[in-house]
Amino acid sequence: MNYFNVGKIVNTQGLQGELRVLSVTDFAEERFKKGSQLSIFDDKDQHLLDVEIASHRKQKNFDIVKFKGLYHINDVEKYKGTVLKVAEENLTDLAEDEFYYHEIIGLDVYENDVLIGQIKEIMQPGANDVWVVKRKGKKDLLLPYIPPVVLNVDVAANRVDVEIMEGLDDEN
Repeated sequence: MNYFNVGKIVNTQGLQGELRVLSVTDFAEERFKKGSQLSIFDDKDQHLLDVEIASHRKQKNFDIVKFKGLYHINDVEKYKGTVLKVAEENLTDLAEDEFYYHEIIGLDVYENDVLIGQIKEIMQPGANDVWVVKRKGKKDLLLPYIPPVVLNVDVAANRVDVEIMEGLDDEN
């Protein structure tokens, strides 16, 4: 089964079994809502435990979660530094123009039907995601995920069509 990161447990919160999570998902409200099923993995990517969210709230830059059946700091302290993941079967369908990161990373990028590289990572610096395109013999290309640049995404065909606007590629 495939799992996808949704957050990192960075610390405990109080004495009642709550944990501070640094979220790495665009769907925090859905992933951490009461009843959601997640899995805890250690730093060696070994599955430790399946958990169900008992409660969730936001506090500053953290998501504060409590797991069903783990209601004391002594129950959860051992999970500091671990990673929360969602099983692929628990992913929900997205709108037509929305994608999960794992669907985008690895796609081939074309401009005017010429292969220019492959998406190797997605950054979230602010208003728009930035897709990092690995190119042969050149520096990585940073493409903002905005309509004038990303023209078409076809996950089934493993293809993204783009138009590189002036100033985006400093190697030309």
